Amino acid sequence: MQRHAFLRRLAGAACACVLLQALPAAAQAWPTRPIRIVVPFAAGGSADVYARFLAQRLPDILGQPVVVENRPGAGAVIGTDLVAKAPPDGYTLLLMSNTHTVNETLVANKPYHLTRDFVAVAPINSADLVFVAHPSVRAGNVREVLQLAKERPGRLNYASSGTGTPYHMAGELFKSLSGTYLVHIPYKGSSGARADLLGGQVDLMFDAVTTMVEQVKAGKVKAIATTGRQRSAVLPEVPTVHESGLPDYEATIWLGLLAPKGTPPAVVSRLNEAVSRITSQADVQQGWTRQGATAMVMNPQAFDRYLQEDIQKWARLIRSAQIKAE
Repeated sequence: MQRHAFLRRLAGAACACVLLQALPAAAQAWPTRPIRIVVPFAAGGSADVYARFLAQRLPDILGQPVVVENRPGAGAVIGTDLVAKAPPDGYTLLLMSNTHTVNETLVANKPYHLTRDFVAVAPINSADLVFVAHPSVRAGNVREVLQLAKERPGRLNYASSGTGTPYHMAGELFKSLSGTYLVHIPYKGSSGARADLLGGQVDLMFDAVTTMVEQVKAGKVKAIATTGRQRSAVLPEVPTVHESGLPDYEATIWLGLLAPKGTPPAVVSRLNEAVSRITSQADVQQGWTRQGATAMVMNPQAFDRYLQEDIQKWARLIRSAQIKAE
C-alpha cells in the first residue's frame, strides 16, 4: 500500500512538472494569429492615430498582423466592455486613455471596472493639451477668457470629445480652479468637436497638442494656453495655464494598452516588452517629441500603479466639483 501511494505521489508530481513546463512553452508560442487592438473612440483622434502606429510596428516584433478596430460610443464604454468580455488570451487588447481612469468614478453603472476586469500591459505616450478659441472669440489669453466668461455668464462654451474624456476634464478642472462657468458641449468624438470649433459653431476647446498644433500655426484657431507644467516644445511661445494665474492647473492626455483580466502573465510581459521596445526607439521618441508627445516606458507593475494614482486624482476632482455624467 505504501509503495502504491508513493507511486501515485510520484506520478502526480511528474504531471505537475509537465504542466509547469508546458505553460512557458504555450506563452512562447503566442501569438499564432492576428492580434486586435480595440479603440473605443472615433477614428481620427490621438488614440486612433497611435493605435495604428503600434499596429504598423508590432508585427515586426511579434510576427503576426495587428489590426485596429474602432468601437466608439457611450464615452468609451462600448468598446471597453467588448474587450472586458473577450477571451483573456492576448489576442484582443484595449487602447485606453485617461478617459478610462476618469470614468471609474464618473460613470457609476459601467458593466466593467478597470481594476476588476483588466490587467495593465504598457503605457504608450502622453501629451499636453492646448486650450484654443475660434478667432471670433474676443480673448487671446487666460485672463481675457475669464473676463469674457464673467461678462457673458452661461453663453461661452467649450467643445469636448465626450463626457469624461481628457478634453472634458481639462475644461472642468479649469472651471473649478478659476471659479468660472463655461457650457460644456460634448461630442461623440474629437473630430466632430474640432470641426465645429474650426467652423465657429463652438467657442473654445481643449485639444491634444499633437492634433491641434497645425491648426494653431495656420491661424485657424487662437492658442490661449497649454496645459502642462512646462511650455510645450511645439508651441513654446504659448504660456501654460499654470503660469497664467492658475498655479495648481495641470491636465494631459495619455494612452496605454490593457488586456482582459486572466491574460497569462507571460503574454502580458511579452506584450509589454514589444511595446516598450517601440517606445524606447530613438526615432520614435524624436518623432513624437516633434508632434508634442512624450513616450512612456514602464513595466506592467509600474503602469498598474500609474493607473491607480490617476483614478484617485480624477476621483478627487469629480467629487469635490460634483461633476456628473451628462
